Amino acid sequence: MSYDVAIVGAGIVGLAHALAAARQGLRAVVIDRDERAVGASIRNFGFVTVSGQQDGDCWRRAMRSRDIWAEVAPQAGIAILHSGLVVVARRPEAAAVLEAFCRTSMGEACVLESAAEARRRSPYLEGEVAAAMFSPHELRVESREAIPTLAAWLAERHGVEFLRRTAVLGVATGRLETTAGIVTARTIVLCPGDDLATLYGERLARFGVQRAKLQMLRLMPRKPLHLGAAVMSDLSLGRYLGFAELPEATALRARLQHEQPAHLAAGVHLIAVQSADGSLVVGDTHQYGHTLDPFADERYDDLVLEELQAVIPSLDYSVVARWIGTYASLDDRLVLLDEPAPGVRLVVVTSGTGASTAFAIAEETIAALA
Repeated sequence: MSYDVAIVGAGIVGLAHALAAARQGLRAVVIDRDERAVGASIRNFGFVTVSGQQDGDCWRRAMRSRDIWAEVAPQAGIAILHSGLVVVARRPEAAAVLEAFCRTSMGEACVLESAAEARRRSPYLEGEVAAAMFSPHELRVESREAIPTLAAWLAERHGVEFLRRTAVLGVATGRLETTAGIVTARTIVLCPGDDLATLYGERLARFGVQRAKLQMLRLMPRKPLHLGAAVMSDLSLGRYLGFAELPEATALRARLQHEQPAHLAAGVHLIAVQSADGSLVVGDTHQYGHTLDPFADERYDDLVLEELQAVIPSLDYSVVARWIGTYASLDDRLVLLDEPAPGVRLVVVTSGTGASTAFAIAEETIAALA
């Protein structure tokens, strides 16, 4: 079995590289040890986030990836469930961060709204609102449906081959040893997600890669609720680097540390998005380590729900699902791009932004190989 490009990993990062390779006219194969996607790529919000991504390469990649999602989704039969983002500032310090963000080049297309304007756009905002910002950039897909649909479309439309239930046992320049036999390729791209041990584990360890564990929930409102866009709050302004690195965020972080220390300790920030059936996907929390237990802590879920109720106080709901996700994490970079051997590329998104940036990262990786 011989190909131009062999990609290890069929999550969003691997699929993005398959698309980029196919668009260059390259014969590509994607190898994955599982029968279907079960990892971080389907355990997230399906939220392609632009505003809030770190200024520079990350924001630029998010904008480009958003454009590719918008192009590919209708071709592949992936529904875009809603677009845009409402960032609710509950405190004056958070409003100052939004004002500062809107003065940057990243905020040029965003709209800063008063509390009254925000409630006209989003009537469910019944809690304390100092201001809000609407960003038009974001897209929302149902990730657990979008990822398998994208893979099937790549196979049917672009001729990408998939080797499922196939483990990669060893990698060398131009050659992979797998449980299905030897695969040869001019270029090999490794997209291992949070598998930090199987391939080049010693190299990943030298970089200091660890895992992040998050908790998420699906809620079903008992009365009709239409979000119309994704929702974030003050805690997100303290966490997303495009906001948090602004000088104005210092005062907000100090107030959050005084008023919501438990939320900060649990790595809580609010994102709420809506599915086609009206349910809400809500999260999330963050814990870090090399080996994290597989159990959810109800106290962390309660902190997320507390923040949601502060933004939408009248929301009455039932919790219909809870789950845990993990992803690779680094303190000093958002994506790890490495060449462990000639003709072998290692691509690990280390910031939980795979859905938001992978398409652009893949374009850059494949273009560099041409």
